[in-house]
Amino acid sequence: MPAASRSLVVRVGRVVAAVVVGALVLAGCSPAKHQAAAPTAPATTDVPADLQRFYTQELEWVACGELQCATAIAPLDWADPTGDTITLALSRQPALGGEAIGSLLLNPGGPGASGIDFLESAVAMVSESVQQQYDLVAFDPRGIAGSTPVACVDAPELDAILAADLDTSDAGLQEAEDRYGAFGAACLERTGALLEHVDTVSVARDLDMMRSALGDSALTYLGYSYGTEIGATYAALFPEQVGRLVLDGALDPTLSSTELAVGQAGGFESALRAYVTDCQAGADCPLTGDVEDGLAQIRALLDRAAVSPLPTTSDRALTSSLAFYGIALPLYSQDNWPYLTQALTTALQDDDGSLLLYLADVYSDRDVDGTYSSNSSEAFWAVGCADERASADIADMRAEAAQIDEVAPTVGSFFAYGGIVCAQWPTPVSEPLESYAAEGAAPILVIGTTNDPATPYAWAQSLADTLSSGTLLTFEGEGHTAYGSSNDCIAGAVDTYLLTGEVPDEGTRC
Repeated sequence: MPAASRSLVVRVGRVVAAVVVGALVLAGCSPAKHQAAAPTAPATTDVPADLQRFYTQELEWVACGELQCATAIAPLDWADPTGDTITLALSRQPALGGEAIGSLLLNPGGPGASGIDFLESAVAMVSESVQQQYDLVAFDPRGIAGSTPVACVDAPELDAILAADLDTSDAGLQEAEDRYGAFGAACLERTGALLEHVDTVSVARDLDMMRSALGDSALTYLGYSYGTEIGATYAALFPEQVGRLVLDGALDPTLSSTELAVGQAGGFESALRAYVTDCQAGADCPLTGDVEDGLAQIRALLDRAAVSPLPTTSDRALTSSLAFYGIALPLYSQDNWPYLTQALTTALQDDDGSLLLYLADVYSDRDVDGTYSSNSSEAFWAVGCADERASADIADMRAEAAQIDEVAPTVGSFFAYGGIVCAQWPTPVSEPLESYAAEGAAPILVIGTTNDPATPYAWAQSLADTLSSGTLLTFEGEGHTAYGSSNDCIAGAVDTYLLTGEVPDEGTRC
């Protein structure tokens, strides 16, 4: 599956590390300065009259397991608030210390990831001191999971799309474009008018409505990965409602689709190189020789799977695309590197693709019975194509592919030719915002990890510069995102910001 346009270059959010570990078990900061606004009572006086019913709605919380759940109503089209409506699913853990100072809204990334599913993991990631004072509130963005969802194809059809390897001849690219075109047509047939309105700007408008319905005049928000784009878009639309925004694993909405594809390909290449170095320093690494040799062996495996897919213990073979997903997933967290070593060992030494296929299935939320536990893949494409269209001109895509190959010779091919995904998408692309500077917003905390594969560190630097009130906090390490990774320096800086509004000194590194 090619990377495609802006939102399509990010795939999995912060929750991935916990998912991989759980599934495989079953088979010094500086003093702070500047201050962000504190949560206060709700304010809806500036809301247009035809939106008041959404902003002032009362959420009815009911018990769902150990948490609380509610449903919000939002307009299908924010430009037509008197028209059709959709539902948004929310879940909440009330503040552990009694009366909350406000709500901390959470988004794990994607696009396509469920916030509802994420909340249980977030409880283990967000510091207890924060949980004492805030209600933790997660939501499924429009089109995703428990909210009014995008629906496209049945499981066998999705299997075929995810497994397909790309033929980069002119005829092969046209065939792939037509395949995605048929997929988009199926999405429109099953989803209807919602398909045109799953863009990030609409999600940010939903977020402001939820802020008001929850009783907060300022938004306090923790967004990971693609969730940082939601947060940055919110700040651009509603700078005066920005309270305390933590954007971890940043995606800068101002970067072009080519910049994002090249950047993410380079990020995964760098993370894979770090993994190979670590693997070869151990006793049981299947990758022989030096680091370059190890990378070449992985590329050879990917090439071999494209010609002759590896057998597995199931009735599905491991294609090159599926092998890449299986390799990419453990790179999101250094804790999961041993699972990649195990999967590569069986593939390289036993010609058995079963473990890599298993990891690929975890990546796409495919269950052992052949069904998908979420609509994350469908929503991933739908949101991306709603937000932006990369060029589908073959000459443009070949030029971009050459740039990608320079920075990522091992895995770059999986990030190239992204323009074909949305070339025949049946609904129009959303209008981009003129600026993401968010002038007048309170200080916003942006976190970047120096060897983050999915959202390269340079993107965090760029987003912090783009936001007029952005402050960059750096985590020197591996993996995708930082807060919740057990680093005391990061946790201390984020907790201080969420609890007091004070951001760390510019240039703070952990």
